[in-house]
Amino acid sequence: MTFVARHALWSDEQRDAATRMRRIVEEKNLEVIRLAFPDQHGILRGKTIIAAEAIAALESGCSITTTMLAKDTSHRTVFPVFTSGGGFGMKEMEGAADVLMVADPTTFRVLPWAPTTGWVLCDLYFNDGRPVPFATRGLYRQVLDDLAGRGHDFVAGLEVEFHIFKLDDPHMRAEDAGQPGTPPSVSLLSHGYQYLTEQRFDQMEPVLEILRRDVVALGLPLRSVEVEFGPSQCEFTFAPRKGLEPADNMVLFRSAVKQIARRHGYHATFMCRPKLPNLFASGWHLHQSIVSRTSGENQFMAKETVKTGGEPLSAFGRAYLAGLLDHARASTVFTTPTINGYKRYRSYSLAPDRAIWGRDNRGVMIRVLGAAGDAATRLENRIGEPAANPYLYMASQILSGLDGVDRKLDPGPSADTPYETKAPLLPKSLRDAVAALKDDPFFREKLGAEFVDYYTHIKNAEIDRFLAEVTDWEHREYFEVF
Repeated sequence: MTFVARHALWSDEQRDAATRMRRIVEEKNLEVIRLAFPDQHGILRGKTIIAAEAIAALESGCSITTTMLAKDTSHRTVFPVFTSGGGFGMKEMEGAADVLMVADPTTFRVLPWAPTTGWVLCDLYFNDGRPVPFATRGLYRQVLDDLAGRGHDFVAGLEVEFHIFKLDDPHMRAEDAGQPGTPPSVSLLSHGYQYLTEQRFDQMEPVLEILRRDVVALGLPLRSVEVEFGPSQCEFTFAPRKGLEPADNMVLFRSAVKQIARRHGYHATFMCRPKLPNLFASGWHLHQSIVSRTSGENQFMAKETVKTGGEPLSAFGRAYLAGLLDHARASTVFTTPTINGYKRYRSYSLAPDRAIWGRDNRGVMIRVLGAAGDAATRLENRIGEPAANPYLYMASQILSGLDGVDRKLDPGPSADTPYETKAPLLPKSLRDAVAALKDDPFFREKLGAEFVDYYTHIKNAEIDRFLAEVTDWEHREYFEVF
C-alpha cells in the first residue's frame, strides 16, 4: 500500500487528477517534473525529478530536508537543528531529518516557458502521515476546513502590484555570492507617473505581453494587465476563486513572473519598496467574500429591503469586517511580513496607516465594495504587501473575520476622512507587528502556540540581523558630526 493510500491523503478529485497527470506526462513526453512546496515565506522550494521516476513515486512522496522550514529570507538556517528537538522541540525536526513532499495532483501544470517540464504543488508530511505543523499550505487548509464546517467557502480575488526592470548586470562574480548575494543592477522600462496612460503601457508592452501569454497558458484566471503610477511598476489582477486556489495561484504567479522575466533579460520583483530613486511602493489588495457552500449566495450581500437603509453589507458582513479591524494589528505580521513592507504605510497616500473601513475609499484599510442585492459585494483589504505568504495572509483574514461574526462585533461608521479618523494605528515596523501578534492571544489559540512561536522566531532572526547592520543613514548622520 502506498503512503498516500495508507494515510488517506487524497480525495476522489485528487485521485482523478493523478490519473490525468499520468496521461499528460505520457502524451506530452515530459522529461522532468518539478515538485514544489511553498515555504514559510511563500517561496517555492522543492526538487526536479525525472518524469518517469516522479510518476512511479507519485503516491509514495519525495523526501526533503526539514531545514527548508528553518530558514529566514536570506536562506540562513535560524534554528539549532543539530540540538535536541532541532530548536523546534520536536524529535522529527532535529538533525536536518527528512519529511515527505506529497503531490497535490489538482495543481499539476506544464510550464509554458519550459515545455518539457511539469510542475506540481506538494504538501509536507512526517513519515507517520501527520501533517508538518509548520507547513503553511496545510495550516491554511485546516482553516478552510473549519470554515466549510460552518457551511461556507472563502472567495478571494487578487490585485497585485510589482516592478519589472531591464536586467543590466546580474552580478554573478564570485565576490557577489553571499547570504544574500549582491542584488542585480537594473534600469527602468518606463518613467512612470502617467498612471494608466496608453503611452506608458506601450513602453512596457513587450515584456508585459510575454508575461501575459505565459500566465494565461498556466491557466491562471488573469483579468487585467495595467501600468501603475510608479516607474517600471505594473499591476496584474485575477478573477475570484475559492479556497486553496487563490493562494496557490499567487505563489505560482510570483514564481512564474520572476522565472519568465529572467529568461528574457528582465528582473521582476515583488519587494514592496525597492531602494531605487523615485520608485513607489507596491501593495497587494485582497478582495474577499464568504459564500454559502449549498446555495453559493454571498454572505456579505445585504438584502434589498426597506430596512437596509443603504447599508452595503449584511449583518454577517459587518461583523466579519469588524473582526478584520479588531485583529488588524496582530495580523499585520502575516499581511506585511518584511521589514521593507512597513515603508509603505504612509498618511495621505494610497496605502492605509490605521485600522478603519470606508465605502469605496482608497485611503482606508478595508474598502467596502457593493450594495444591497449586489452579488459581487466584497471587502478589499489594502493592507498587504506583494511579498506576503498568501496562505498566512488569507488564513489570518478568515480567522479574524469569523471571530467578529462569533462575537457579533460592530465595525462602526464608514471613515470618509481616513487619515484623520481616530482609530488604532497599524504597526510602524516589523518589530511592532511581531509584538502585536504576541500580545494578541487570539492567533496563538487559533494557529497554535507552536506555530506562532516558530514564525515569530524566524521574523525576530531577520530583525536582529537587520539591526546589526550599519545603514547608509547612520553613516551619513553620525560619521562626520561626532
